[in-house]
Parts: sequence; structure tokens; C-alpha cells
Amino acid sequence: MTDLILVNANDEAIGFMEKMEVHQKGLLHRAFSIFIFNSKGEMLLQQRADNKYHSAGLWTNACCSHPQASDTNIEAAVVRRLHEEMGFTTKLTRAFTFTYKTEFDNGLTEHELDHVYTGMYDGDIHPDAREVKDYCFMTFEAIRDAITSHPQKYTSWFKIAFPKLEEYLAAGNSSA
Repeated sequence: MTDLILVNANDEAIGFMEKMEVHQKGLLHRAFSIFIFNSKGEMLLQQRADNKYHSAGLWTNACCSHPQASDTNIEAAVVRRLHEEMGFTTKLTRAFTFTYKTEFDNGLTEHELDHVYTGMYDGDIHPDAREVKDYCFMTFEAIRDAITSHPQKYTSWFKIAFPKLEEYLAAGNSSA
């Protein structure tokens, strides 16, 4: 059983609750999304494994997860999960946060205060098959076109975070 960190709108921890119960009740909880770029400026996308409890088989950013109640800080959780899911580590930089709420057909709800991190990586990728079905690098233009032409193939949070990331980078912020 994994306990997630429940938060208020100011990202202050207000309690802990088991992961599935959080998603059944649609409670606001702390999460993170990691966006990885290669030296060509392409973004790493992963296709979620078919066994995921929601958004199975959909494409999304390199890694998305939740810090657990036992994590002493979010940065440790971010580094750990990137390695667990994608099989590599790299320097990550906190970019921004956003909050979203999405209800899924299976009755679960994601209501997350999402901390976004970025990084650069050109090495080998060794994804965990229990988490990741496939992965690829794509240009921003190709991602934008794919989300427009086939939005059903992408996770709800990715479709929200991607334009926010473009704005963040357009404002002169670095991707790493």
C-alpha cells in the first residue's frame, strides 16, 4: 500500500491516504511530472503500460508519479521514480507547478498539485516494462500536431502541462 501526500491549494501537507482511496475520492494530492529533452531539443515521451490503473496505453511525458508519505523531500522522489520507470538518472530542475482535476471512465479522479521538472539526457534508456510500454523522442512541433490530431492518445495531464511547458521555455527558461 502506498500512502500519498494530501495537500491544500498552497501545497501544504494536510494528511496522508492510500493511493487508490485518494483517486476514488478525487482528493487534492502532491504529484510530479518530469520532462526530459535530448541535445537535439526533442522531448522524451513514454507510452504508459497497458496494466496502469488509469490512462493505460496513453502517451505522456517521460515520468509522472507521486511522492510518497515516506519521502523526505520531493526532489528525492523525482530522482528515484525517473530511475525506476525509465532506467536512468540526470540532473533535474524544478520548473513550475499547476493544479488540475480529471475524472476517468473507471470512476477514478486525478486531482493533483503537479510539480514540473525538466532535464537533459542523451544516454541509454532502460524502461521498466511494468510501467512503460514504449518510448520515443519527438519535436515540439510533432507533439503539438499529434495532440491536435489525436488527443485521445495522450494523458489528460500531458495535454494540460505541455502548453504550460512551452510558455515556460518561451519565457527564456532553460529545459535543464
